[in-house]
This record gives sequence, C-alpha cells and structure tokens, in this order.
Amino acid sequence: MALSPAYEKHPQHTLVFADALAGIRVALGERVLAETRSGLILREGSYPETVYIPREDCDMDRLIRNQATTHCPFKGDATYYDFEPPASATTSAKPETKVEQICWSYETPFDQMLRLRDHVAFYPDRATLTLLDQ
Repeated sequence: MALSPAYEKHPQHTLVFADALAGIRVALGERVLAETRSGLILREGSYPETVYIPREDCDMDRLIRNQATTHCPFKGDATYYDFEPPASATTSAKPETKVEQICWSYETPFDQMLRLRDHVAFYPDRATLTLLDQ
C-alpha cells in the first residue's frame, strides 16, 4: 500500500465517497453488463460524479482487460477494459460489437482510495447507466 503525496500538495482538491441510494444497471444495448444495489459514488473536485460498481456485480467474462493504463495522483494507476461480445452474438439479428475502453478500475489504489479496490466504473458515453427503483 502507498499514500498519495498529491493530497499534501493540493489540499483544496476534494474526493468524497457516498453509497448509491438506488440500484444501478449498466447495459450495452440489450446486454446487461452490471447490476448492483451496492454502488459507490465518488465526487471529485468539480468533475461529474462517477459511479463505481463492485466487480462481483459485473459480467467480468465480457470485460477484457486491455493494455492501457493511466495514473491519477490522487487515486493511483487505472487499468482499462474492453467489452468483448460472445462469438454467438456476432451471428444474431442485431450483432454486438467490441467496445474499447468501456470501463476502468483502480486495482491497487492509494491508501486514501482503498474503497475503489474491486470496483469498476463505466464511461456513460459508451454504456447506458440506469438508476433502478429503491
């Protein structure tokens, strides 16, 4: 584990966690990629809220880690995942296609962000995030 030095350098930058008050479903067309009642909301500075979903509530068989990585000085190193449709989906009436970098994860976040471990965040412009009834 490691502490991020960014908090000392930028104390005005805030990162606040909240538990999602409603269930969340993530879909790509008709395919549900994730559904949870244990979502985590991260509010970071002036950025839009980000929803993180436990891996156990995601279809990780269809989310394939790619080679891309980035570094956030507050959260740590992010890894990225592509959506890979099953082979049988390419022959259906509405064929599914690969979606690159549909989501990301902080697999070994800094100590201050340990709540992010074992969670995945989906890009809202690449998948549909829907709030479910409480």
